[in-house]
Amino acid sequence: MPRDERRTQILALARDLFATEGYHHVSMDDIALRAEVSKPVLYRHFPSKLDLYMAVIDQRGEDLVTAVEAALAPVDRDAGQQESGRAVVKAVVRAYFDFVAGAGEASSLLFESDLLKDPAIREQIDLAASSGSAHISRVLQDVSGLPAAQTELLVTGLTAMARSAATHHFRSTEPLDLEAAADLVGQLAWGGIAVLVRGNRVDDGAPRHSRPTTTPPTDGSPPTT
Repeated sequence: MPRDERRTQILALARDLFATEGYHHVSMDDIALRAEVSKPVLYRHFPSKLDLYMAVIDQRGEDLVTAVEAALAPVDRDAGQQESGRAVVKAVVRAYFDFVAGAGEASSLLFESDLLKDPAIREQIDLAASSGSAHISRVLQDVSGLPAAQTELLVTGLTAMARSAATHHFRSTEPLDLEAAADLVGQLAWGGIAVLVRGNRVDDGAPRHSRPTTTPPTDGSPPTT
């Protein structure tokens, strides 16, 4: 088997083992046995189990970033702040649902890794997350007009919501239809962000809350709206 194909095969097998068994319960012997290669061959591709794990994390991170970028590509940024903003939020949520549905438990390597306390792994996972979040922030800021710091914080909350909801949906024994589930979470997320976009803000930056207009009574009766 060509070297690149062998590497791809090892990565796929290791990804599934790490996702189902956990890093500490998988040995290089297990991976070599599953891949049907000798340990010297395995070590020529990956010098250590940690190197192999980090390569798997890199691959999952790249897949997530690709999914997010592809989901945001069709968004019409000139459709108006409300329509464009809603499209961005719904696209991000759907990207996470599709990613988790496609990756299965392997998505947990990014979201729930049992090595998060390891500085190298933490940095690798944060890098993958920040790459996707940075792209989302640029698009959302472009259509919302919010300051960069506020947009970044909102995107952190948005992706955390999408990640948790998508994982719950995947593991549910009685899941909703994927499209319906993603749309439901997208509506929830947009409902919170919508009041903050430029079109719904007053000059001082505070959200505009609509209140009924009251008519003062002239005869002592209760005010009318």
